[in-house]
Amino acid sequence: MKTLRILLILGVILTAVSACQKKPEPAKGLEKLNLTLDWTPNTNHTGLYVAKELGYFKQQGLDVAIQQPGQSVTDQIVGTGKSEFGVSYQENVIRARSENIPLVSIAAIIQHNTSGFAALQTSGIKSPKDFMGKRYGSWDSPSEQAILKTIMGDAKADFSAVKIISGVYDFFSTIGKDADFEWIYYGWDGVEAERRGIKLNYLPLKDMNPVFDYYTPVIISSENYLAQHAETAKKFMAAVSQGYEYSIAHPAEAADILIKSVPELNPEQVKVSMNYLAKEYQSDAAKWGVQKAEVWQRFIDWMFTQRLIPISVETAKAFTNDYLPQK
Repeated sequence: MKTLRILLILGVILTAVSACQKKPEPAKGLEKLNLTLDWTPNTNHTGLYVAKELGYFKQQGLDVAIQQPGQSVTDQIVGTGKSEFGVSYQENVIRARSENIPLVSIAAIIQHNTSGFAALQTSGIKSPKDFMGKRYGSWDSPSEQAILKTIMGDAKADFSAVKIISGVYDFFSTIGKDADFEWIYYGWDGVEAERRGIKLNYLPLKDMNPVFDYYTPVIISSENYLAQHAETAKKFMAAVSQGYEYSIAHPAEAADILIKSVPELNPEQVKVSMNYLAKEYQSDAAKWGVQKAEVWQRFIDWMFTQRLIPISVETAKAFTNDYLPQK
């Protein structure tokens, strides 16, 4: 009974203390928006966290919640209006539009495709011809094997000689064990391999076929939202652009912001990744985020030819630069 009384008294005290603590109030006078990521937070998203941490969204009168997609697909979340903005990929936007989901890409996060096929140097894989007889670790993307088949066909290599290992997601725990070569984003896994002293042979997709120098990732919204909230979308993109421009100019400080916002990330991996991506976000473009019609058109044509989409897609409706700051 004595113990029970003590517990009851402690409970009352804790309740009183909790009641006295000042609860955070929602931001007043700010328009609330949702931004859904494509995956778990990483350096592709640094500019978004910078925009939030440094108050760029607030300066535009916005209160932006950065969310992860959970069990749903970001394209569906944005397409149904449950999130005003999202992070996706050019191929996903094309596929969605071919299925009458009116997504629109409003900015390229990275100007060129920084992904490609990677293998340990000890594997002897130096070209697409060397893929024959090897195990490919696949993450089961709809266009993934079609791209691999095209690359091998261009090199006069037999795609059927590759053994596809499905459901391979973690590069470092599987490469050289479950699979001989895998598709990686160099700005994340490639630079981390360098940091760990792991020697790779890396074949960039953009160097093997220009059609595969597409935009990945991109920031998306829906036609309906943009038509009804054009000025809000411009404010949102002004803040996002400012976040990525800061990340380009101050990669070390931007890395610290991402690490603070997402403490479960490996700080050293974030730092080396930011040093790489700071040069790639804008690359050779006139400004961050701009997209070119020819990049969209050639990948749309390729996807249609490969029967990855049931109907072709109108390039002019799939993307726009209109919401980027006009400066």
